[in-house]
Amino acid sequence: MNVHESAENYLETILILSRKEEKVRSIDIVNELEYSKPSVSVAMKNLREKGYIIMGDDGYITLTSKGRRIADSMYERHIAISDWLVFLGVDKKTAAHDACKMEHAMSEKSFLAIKNHIENLKC
Repeated sequence: MNVHESAENYLETILILSRKEEKVRSIDIVNELEYSKPSVSVAMKNLREKGYIIMGDDGYITLTSKGRRIADSMYERHIAISDWLVFLGVDKKTAAHDACKMEHAMSEKSFLAIKNHIENLKC
């Protein structure tokens, strides 16, 4: 699945916001990411056209199953990489910041190797 990093970020943000609030609106994304309203509006239009989100007449945003798969994958990567960096001695703030970058650039093969390594450490 070839998705741009910005789309992955938006989808992950929608997922995270939907876990905090029952309904997600564009303004919530603007506030969370500190992006401009026009930028978020364009992004939501693109995500809608690609079938990643549904935006109701009331303005509420819902992930489609296709969008949810990407968001879940990015969120799993973010948490695992962040936790791994903290385990290695990186402070939480830096680990979260770096995980944001790494989660998009890393191949599935490398991520699975890190994930398996983390699982083996827990045993």
